[in-house]
Amino acid sequence: MKVGFIGLGNMGAPMAANLVAAGHSVTGFDVAAPCPAGVVPAASAAAAAAAAEVVITMLPDGAVLARVAAEVMPAMARETVLLDCSTVDVAAARAVAEAAGSAGLGFVDAPVSGGVAGAAAGTLTFMAGGTEEDVARVRPLLEAMGRRIVHCGAAGAGQAAKICNNMILGVTMIATCEAFALADRLGLERRKLFDVVSTSSGQSWTMTTYCPAPGVGPQSPADNGYRPGFAAELMLKDLRLAQAAAAAADAETPMGALAADLYRRFVEEEDGRGRDFSAMLPRFERRHRGG
Repeated sequence: MKVGFIGLGNMGAPMAANLVAAGHSVTGFDVAAPCPAGVVPAASAAAAAAAAEVVITMLPDGAVLARVAAEVMPAMARETVLLDCSTVDVAAARAVAEAAGSAGLGFVDAPVSGGVAGAAAGTLTFMAGGTEEDVARVRPLLEAMGRRIVHCGAAGAGQAAKICNNMILGVTMIATCEAFALADRLGLERRKLFDVVSTSSGQSWTMTTYCPAPGVGPQSPADNGYRPGFAAELMLKDLRLAQAAAAAADAETPMGALAADLYRRFVEEEDGRGRDFSAMLPRFERRHRGG
């Protein structure tokens, strides 16, 4: 397929490279990052979109998505598809979907889970929102970049699934880090805690796959000085998106709200920026009850 790819940062570049490796013709644009090998550079986002059957965007937030969509949609041929893989607010995704429909274009919101490592390995999970027809048209591209594609519903449903998933992830990581810090104070070896919890009712992905304690469990960012696989500021972004969606839907999410506030403090007032979101563990190690 002929693909325009806009947003070639830490996630977009390996995703575009995997499309090239799968035999697709990719033209790319980014305001700062270079095109990976095999991707033909374009002078602008509109130029990248001009001859494409599918235009993929991987952008930082809803405002940038809206701006880029307004630039590329006039350059896209009717009945081509705009596939947005960014993580943005549900309202922004639905607004772009409506604009695309009015322009005679398809739209799929397909945010990802799996981080930079998953993007490089082509093992991402895509949570797709859009019509059956549009999702089917972009599925070969999603399959070249990921391992699992879940069609979650109409436009915006992919973003809804992503923020709900990451709200669980943020809350669970905090609980996992708290448990290790408490085990330390109680004199319980971390390996023993891991051995119990990983096979008991407290088991979670944050314990068994992405353990925040270095030297315990499979290799994770904790074993690399908490260099980010998924940065704390990105977790904060997703938790804020979840809280905005909860407010719009009048949904009570007290644990999500607390997680958002803890990551806000960690990123904005402490040393969390630029560290993995699992670096909450050394944060809790240093702190005492009530302060």
